[in-house]
Amino acid sequence: MSHFFDLPKRLSEPASSSSSGSIGASEKVTAEFPHHTIPTEEVQVLPESRIVMYTDPRSAGADRFRFLRMCLRELWNAGKVRSLLITSPLPKDGKSTIALNLATALAEKGKRKVLLIEADLHHPTLTEQLGLDGVRGLADCLDNGLDPLSVIRRIEPLGWYLLSAGELRSNPTELLQTEALAGLLQKLSAQFDWVLIDSPPVTPLIDALLLARQANATLLVAREGHTPRETLEKAVALLGQQRVLGIVLNGMEGLDRLYSGYYGNSRYPTNNGVKPLRLVEAGKRT
Repeated sequence: MSHFFDLPKRLSEPASSSSSGSIGASEKVTAEFPHHTIPTEEVQVLPESRIVMYTDPRSAGADRFRFLRMCLRELWNAGKVRSLLITSPLPKDGKSTIALNLATALAEKGKRKVLLIEADLHHPTLTEQLGLDGVRGLADCLDNGLDPLSVIRRIEPLGWYLLSAGELRSNPTELLQTEALAGLLQKLSAQFDWVLIDSPPVTPLIDALLLARQANATLLVAREGHTPRETLEKAVALLGQQRVLGIVLNGMEGLDRLYSGYYGNSRYPTNNGVKPLRLVEAGKRT
């Protein structure tokens, strides 16, 4: 059906030498910050939002995210990954949709404290997909020294937290080059079980490369029939293969048909426009 490589074997050491450092399996989220005080934002999760983990939890796509959660949980328990960058070689590969679904999967209906950071300061799309108004966020924290914990929102009914991009600036790439970024991510990593970072595409910007240095690992999203192989290989080379945990292939129509044929439409309904995904080893030809 799909090819998955053994994620825990990919990272014998922490994938990043960032300021967040190594993490241990027994390390707990710092209890000093009262998460219950974070304001809650209620969103209407419609099928067109493409968050199949919520709108279509029995679909093929949702099942793939549960498998990805299981693999990532093994890395978390082994103390190898807590912060994960999600990017793509090109625009419109579906990275933001993958980020929304993965956050929902990892949160497990609020059992885990998962923070999703909208770090595409050029063209933020997460708040748009969620139907939220723009508020202060990451750009304001990096530019004005705003405490990130003061602008985080809990997103319901999805059960995770969001740090939005904030007010757009004329120098977004320069903001990511400041020392404030490392300190911000280190502070947030101490307060959440998972920190997911939705970044701009790898090309033509360098933002993803800057953000990748601060995360424990990177998940690269490519779209079947859309992302040229040479562009994908270039993205892996730019990020550094040792930083790329795996490649999510988005838009797998064949897998969707396979699920429908095996289980029947009554048990596995449509994916509301989101095709199933598979994960392959970075650099491996398929």
